[in-house]
Amino acid sequence: MPVSLRAARRLGVTARDMTEADLPFAAALYASTRAEEVAASGWPLADQHSFLAQQHRAQHEHYKAHYPGMAWLILEQEGQAVGRLYLMEWESEFRVVDISLVASHRGRGIGAALFGDLMALAGARDKKLSIHVEKNNPARRLYDRLGFELAADKGVYDLLEWQPRRDG
Repeated sequence: MPVSLRAARRLGVTARDMTEADLPFAAALYASTRAEEVAASGWPLADQHSFLAQQHRAQHEHYKAHYPGMAWLILEQEGQAVGRLYLMEWESEFRVVDISLVASHRGRGIGAALFGDLMALAGARDKKLSIHVEKNNPARRLYDRLGFELAADKGVYDLLEWQPRRDG
């Protein structure tokens, strides 16, 4: 599924298909998004690392099993991997299965640009755009600002949706 990143490209961000060689980066990125949460367990550092590696493997296998045909994209800036975007297209919607950026690239407008590009893609195909988000995820402010609305309360997660405007 070709994904045009016009707004993100203005920030120097490009996307390419993920390969097996990217798995160590994806695992480290996953761990970086969960490290603070797992540190609160009080487990020894080696056990935390082992747990995070196991959780990434389980997530990766779950995504492979449940989202056949998904676009697995690595986001790059200046030739360096800075994030990942997993995007599924169905008949009536695009689902952002996962999106994350390395810590040094968060809060710099990249997420807003990426979602602007995804909203343009969804709008051009007259499809909604959805994402599951943890209730305490700071990125919710971005989704609210972009016009995403609560579609379903899934317990720890909420399903948020954005609908293209239908004029006329």
